[in-house]
Amino acid sequence: MQKDVPLSKTDLTKQEMSNVMEVLESGWLAPGKYNNLFEESFSEYIGSKYALSMNSCASALEVSIKVNDIKGEVIVPSFTWVASVNAIVNHGATPVFCDIDPETRNTTAEHIELLITEKTEAVMVVHIGGQPCDMTKINELCKKYNLLLIEDSAETLGAKIDGKQSGSFGFGCFSFFPTKNITTGEGGMFTCNDEQIYKKAKSLIGHGIGSTTFERNNKIAWYRDAVTAGHNFRMSNIHAAIGYAQFQRLEEMNEKRVKAASLYNELILEKKLPVTIPKVIENADHVYQMYTVTVESNLRNKLVTELNKLGVGASVHFDPPVHKQEYYKDFEIRESLENTELLSNSIVTLPMFSSIADEEISYVVECLEKVLK
Repeated sequence: MQKDVPLSKTDLTKQEMSNVMEVLESGWLAPGKYNNLFEESFSEYIGSKYALSMNSCASALEVSIKVNDIKGEVIVPSFTWVASVNAIVNHGATPVFCDIDPETRNTTAEHIELLITEKTEAVMVVHIGGQPCDMTKINELCKKYNLLLIEDSAETLGAKIDGKQSGSFGFGCFSFFPTKNITTGEGGMFTCNDEQIYKKAKSLIGHGIGSTTFERNNKIAWYRDAVTAGHNFRMSNIHAAIGYAQFQRLEEMNEKRVKAASLYNELILEKKLPVTIPKVIENADHVYQMYTVTVESNLRNKLVTELNKLGVGASVHFDPPVHKQEYYKDFEIRESLENTELLSNSIVTLPMFSSIADEEISYVVECLEKVLK
């Protein structure tokens, strides 16, 4: 019998709903109580001194560029969602595309170092699908060349490398889109350890004003003094209420994702299917925001289409890579992006969410076997 297994599904409880009702009944829908609770819990968990809730990870990435006034070159993987690179060009900086390790989907210190010049000001790593890059080596490289380090941790909340949280090595940027490890609907978080950078970021996301009305409530609430030309990148109290409840269950939900990935691996290997399962580096804890496999590139598109017909919400992340997209295709390419292009043509994203049932995973693998045969 055909089943319907979505690519992703949110895992919400009565606590999220209770928090939202509390906010709605309070009448305070703008940034407020739950933003503070969410940020405090988040910074403690990541191991960063400061956390700032925002409307998206894309905004957090852009803020990380702007508060450091990066105008030169930023080394960034092309195998990523376009928001990573948009954040660079939106402040007038220049993206320099680096290649990746196709087995881990992530860039490496070796790929980055090939592209460092006197014009390089920053490195933006992108942790793909729940597995962090080898940040110990990349962090050492950035220190060696005195480069700013930005982590696009949209897909790796809770993942560790050498026992340290992704997003804690440099400026951390996280996403709470519905497909991510926790969700607020739309939302993001910016983390850092520098008080002055944190204050600049806070003013930048609130129209250039360094405090919210909620924080000024016992002072002169109406006095708003802009110190910079800012944006409105804030997260509402409603979204933060959802995020705070979700965050309390992060470890539990990540454990379920890891268990689901283990079952996928077991069944795929047991059936000896002609697909390559994810590789996890020895010093990393993978949290499987996505579960991806690779197949022969000439089979990939048909495989995804046929899986969809069978009710399996398979997809592709990411094709085309950024350097092949219309806006970026004329940007200079300095080193081979062979691995990026190979992976983009062969990767398949299978359904993954914290509440996925064993029988749903079994059905997905059965469909894989059916289509591939």
